[in-house]
Parts: sequence; structure tokens; C-alpha cells
Amino acid sequence: LLAHMSRISPSFVELSFISFLCRRFSESSDKGWFRSLFVHKVDARKDAHSNLLSKKETSNLYKIQFHNVKPECLEAYNSLEAEVQNRLHQDQDYPCEVVGSWNTWYGEQDQAVHLWRYRGGYPALTECLKKLNNNKEYLEFQKERAKMLVSRRNQLLLEFSFWNEPLPRPGPSIYEMRTYNLKPGTMIEWGNHWARAIQYRQENNEAVGGFFSQIGDLYVVYHLWAYGSLQSREETRNSAWLKEGWDANVHYTGRRDANQPHIYNPKKINPKAKVICAS
Repeated sequence: LLAHMSRISPSFVELSFISFLCRRFSESSDKGWFRSLFVHKVDARKDAHSNLLSKKETSNLYKIQFHNVKPECLEAYNSLEAEVQNRLHQDQDYPCEVVGSWNTWYGEQDQAVHLWRYRGGYPALTECLKKLNNNKEYLEFQKERAKMLVSRRNQLLLEFSFWNEPLPRPGPSIYEMRTYNLKPGTMIEWGNHWARAIQYRQENNEAVGGFFSQIGDLYVVYHLWAYGSLQSREETRNSAWLKEGWDANVHYTGRRDANQPHIYNPKKINPKAKVICAS
């Protein structure tokens, strides 16, 4: 036997011995030290993304609407929409408010965007919808508005815990909404990076709000910024690149999304509705 072993190459003997050890340790226990070197342990998720990323101190739910309007109807649409928004604000029975209402300046043309806030979350939304479905004037408004639209879509959103809550601000301003379509499973990583990145974008009060989709198209993030002008936008964005750490966050998030920036002009609406819009 020894003579036979002497003719076998050392490498073959070593590999056979390692293979023997692998079989013994894998058969002995799933918790063996050898297996623990190669098995990646993933901690079980403790909560939903919406609970981990959204603000705990509020129960705000947001709805964003995108209305593509027939070009010849845009002026009439804006007037009709503003009138209905004003009536809803004057009626305290409706637990909703317009955070902002804009027309696209650069981006998809002849588009109106509305951002609504429901203080009280899903119960407030449900209550509002029930009342609107029984409101004959509102149902007539929907029919009239439908004649002016090419298409429309909406989403329900939650606000990131680390972003500013949309608050009243002086005007005039232009607004930029950046839309990010994330890869599934990267929302928590995105939130961790932007919780640091948002600190670099506070000096000029440009950060308006940050939201992520809850119902509708999923894994979508919206960042809303306000600037005094296009020149102010360029200067503010350039100044961020001078701060150490901003470039690293942009590099990381830039590899995980599709970025779609749009520039909006705010519409004039009821003073109560001028939460972030000033014109």
C-alpha cells in the first residue's frame, strides 16, 4: 500500500483528503465551522420598507397625478382644475389639501402635475373618495375634464423620513421633479445613502420633498426641488459638487436608477393651497 501511495501525486492525495473533510463536516451539522465560512447569512426582514423609510411622527399619505392635456385645452383645464381645488379647500369635510400644482416647462409638454396630501393616511383617502363619489358637482367636473385630457395616471406615495416636509415658501420659484426608477430590492440602500446626501442640499432651501411609491408603479422615487431661476438652479447644483461626500453619493445612486428630470412652473391657486407653490 505504501508503495502504491508513493506513486500517487501529492496533489491528488491532498485533494482527496480535503474532499473527505468536506463530506464529514457537511454531514455532521449544518452549523459546522467549515460550512459557516461559505454560507452567507441574511438577517430576516423585521418590517416593511414603507415602515422603515417613512416618517413615524406623521400619517400623511400623498397622491401624485399626471394629466396629459390636449394642447388647445390647457388654459381651460387650468382654470377648471383651480376652481375645483379651491372648492375642496373651502369645504372642511374633505380631509385633503393640494401641496402643489404645476405645468411642465421642460420635459413632457402640455402636462399638469398635482400633488395631494391626506392627513390621516388611508382612512382619510377613503373618506375623501367616498364623499367625492357622492358629490354631483364633482362628478360633472370629472366628465368635463375628461374631454380635455389625452391620458392620466396617478400613484400613492409616502414621504421619506429624512426629507423635508413640504412647507410654504416665498416665490417666485421654478420646481424640478426628478424621478428615479429603482431596481427591486435597493430601496433601503437608496434611503441610507440619501439620508446622508440630503445634508449637502440644504443651504439654499432648495429641498422641497422626497417621496417613494406605495401603490401604482413600484420602486419609484420622486425628489422635488425649488429654485429661484434656472441660473440659480445651476449655481446651487454646482456648489453641491464642491462638498466632500456629495460625489460619492451621486456615484452610488447613479448606478441604481433611471433619472428623469422635469422642470415645472407652479399654477396660481387658492392661497390655502399655496403650500409650496408661489407664483
